[in-house]
Amino acid sequence: MTARQRPPRPEAFYLNTDLVFNPDMAAQSGFEWPATLDIAALIDSGWRPAPFTEYVVKIHSRCDLACDYCYMYEMADQSWRGRPRRMSAEIAERTAMRIGEHVRAHRLASIALVLHGGEPLLAGRDLITSMVTAVRGAVGAGVAVNASVQTNGIGLDETYLRLFDELRVRIGVSLDGGAQAHDRHRRFPSGRGSHAAVSRALRRLLDGHQHLFSGLLCTIELRNDPVETYESLAAFGPPRIDFLLPHGTWESPPPGRIPGELQTPYADWLIAIFDEWYPVPLTRIRLFEDIMHLILGGTSSAEAVGLAPSRAVVIETDGAIEQADMLKVAYPGAPETGLHVDRDSFDAALLTPGVAARQLGERALADECQACRIRRVCGGGLYAHRYRADTGFANPSVYCPDLMCLINHIHQTIRADIGARLRRRGAR
Repeated sequence: MTARQRPPRPEAFYLNTDLVFNPDMAAQSGFEWPATLDIAALIDSGWRPAPFTEYVVKIHSRCDLACDYCYMYEMADQSWRGRPRRMSAEIAERTAMRIGEHVRAHRLASIALVLHGGEPLLAGRDLITSMVTAVRGAVGAGVAVNASVQTNGIGLDETYLRLFDELRVRIGVSLDGGAQAHDRHRRFPSGRGSHAAVSRALRRLLDGHQHLFSGLLCTIELRNDPVETYESLAAFGPPRIDFLLPHGTWESPPPGRIPGELQTPYADWLIAIFDEWYPVPLTRIRLFEDIMHLILGGTSSAEAVGLAPSRAVVIETDGAIEQADMLKVAYPGAPETGLHVDRDSFDAALLTPGVAARQLGERALADECQACRIRRVCGGGLYAHRYRADTGFANPSVYCPDLMCLINHIHQTIRADIGARLRRRGAR
């Protein structure tokens, strides 16, 4: 078995107490970290996994766009080719049952249900209705199910908007900026840009259904003007904008990011927006707010920064239980756990090395990161971006210089602002 092959099934693997938590064991064992994690030893030491509170359900595995940067279709893992296009009613029901089982076992008061793809709207209204209804039924009336859908917006017509209103499903839309910026990558298979179609969908959403709007997701493109991108997104009045670093690793670096070089093109791009946003915010920007909260001693709301344990799990269209789908950027099979909703509980997924690694906080960081003064803010960056062959995910982020630069800039800005406010207060 090579380092990139899937490790043995977790129930046969995590009980092996001969293995210890040591990233250096990768070279000796033939496994990449975190496959060398000894879960039994972790539990003996007092560690306990945090239950899953976010369920990303892949109700459709195909898409009606052909975005050239898509981690699902264009990067290392090509498992979508062998999966059913649409989740069956049986798998949907089994998924809901497993979610209810996990919620009851851990006495959870609320969960997030994210309808995802591919493009989830391709799954159809009946499956979406039964999925949301089945999960709410499975967890019981006393548990809040915060349901949402992440869509490219192409199929977001009035009938879907009414359905999501009835089901209390909030809507996130992917948009990369103005027409030229968006259409660089987000195109139909014919090559035609999708900005006009997405804009029409957003106008429908804002016309009577704005209470369903959860925000916009934008993948950073260095060739697009950052401030123009921000302003074009803010013009739709989103409650929040998520700016995403393009997925990449040390093996397959993102555009413009040369591994080991000190240039900070992504930090420079984001800082231009931050400096425009901070004095007079037009909307919330999750990455900036999370960094600010962490600097001030708080926690983050997402995995991009910070050390909070990951509490999300993915269910594929065929019922496979997987880790975060962003791991598909690393190598074929990277998100796999070997588990399935037909035979396995979500508790079993909590005891797999990959899931455990993303709940260990500082203990999962590379040596360089553990020695870094901003480690509690950066958190090593997004887990997928740390991958390097042979050492696995026991590395700093491929975006390390950008994260350092952005965090330092935000820290200096809020420190200066707080100082100025205190001086003004003292002068009164």
